Amino acid sequence: MVNGSRPLLLCVMGPTASGKTDLAIELAETRNCELVSVDSALVYRGLDIGSAKPAYPHHLVDIRDPAEVYSAADFAADAARLVEQITARGRTPLLVGGTMLYFRAFLQGLADMPAADPAIRAEIERQAALGGWASVHEELAAVDPESAGRIHPNHSQRLSRALEVYRASGIPLSVWHRRQQTAGGASSPTPGLLSRYRVVQWAICPSDRTVLHGRIARRFEAMMAGGLLEEVRALRQRGDLTPDLPAIRAVGYRQLWQHLAGECPLDEAVDRAIAATRQLAKRQLTWLRKWPELQWIYTDSAGNIAENGLSDQTARDSVRRPVEIVLNYLDGAPM
Repeated sequence: MVNGSRPLLLCVMGPTASGKTDLAIELAETRNCELVSVDSALVYRGLDIGSAKPAYPHHLVDIRDPAEVYSAADFAADAARLVEQITARGRTPLLVGGTMLYFRAFLQGLADMPAADPAIRAEIERQAALGGWASVHEELAAVDPESAGRIHPNHSQRLSRALEVYRASGIPLSVWHRRQQTAGGASSPTPGLLSRYRVVQWAICPSDRTVLHGRIARRFEAMMAGGLLEEVRALRQRGDLTPDLPAIRAVGYRQLWQHLAGECPLDEAVDRAIAATRQLAKRQLTWLRKWPELQWIYTDSAGNIAENGLSDQTARDSVRRPVEIVLNYLDGAPM
């Protein structure tokens, strides 16, 4: 067991619809935790239904207007401040969410690359409007083939950022990332802070991908029944929001915005949103499979521990609920 003299910092990660929020809430209620949201949609006010905004208190929820930008660097700084404040109150900080870039910014640091440049980004958006995102991908492949190989031509946000970095600095994004690895994430605001904590990281996910896909579809259908279309319509009616803003690019919001703009019928928008959510889950799992020092919990369709569902297979057969596994681990019980 890791030295228990340092204060505990918990992280619960997982793809969308995996059950991570439920696990985090159970831990908060049994381990005197305060939850810190690690979710790029939950930061925005007015994005309630489509972001599955929780009723249970979380820090970093509803802290920005949808017209504003909130970056991974902003998150890292805010999370560092909150972790120290929560610990000073005698409680345990628990970071929970699925925005893996935020987790990386906080735990590993970000390369000290150029800040977002709205003018360059607008140029790239105009290029995409004229020639499609495939043309942006082609340009990126010419100047940064390594990044182009990692980014799907349909992933507009990542494509835009990669090309923006190159146009702003003349240095490919892949080179910036290698510099970060060489420097050990020197630009992170938290390296000294994290060394003072016992950091424990868990990932939760259904063992059967079809279970996850079914949850995603049912959850989006429930969001639609709960008024998501009306929520997106209200955002459009503000008049100051555009589809290139990060808030409106969020999964579900983008597709319904396109429907309301007359680009596709509603049933097609719903299908697109469900497909995009599945793609999001796939990207999250890709991040997680490469994540260092991560404990895995695989669950069944009921949310209990699946057979062969733990990274440590010496777990006792009587332990069935994910929260029990985490609590046993934290308390040093046999796993």
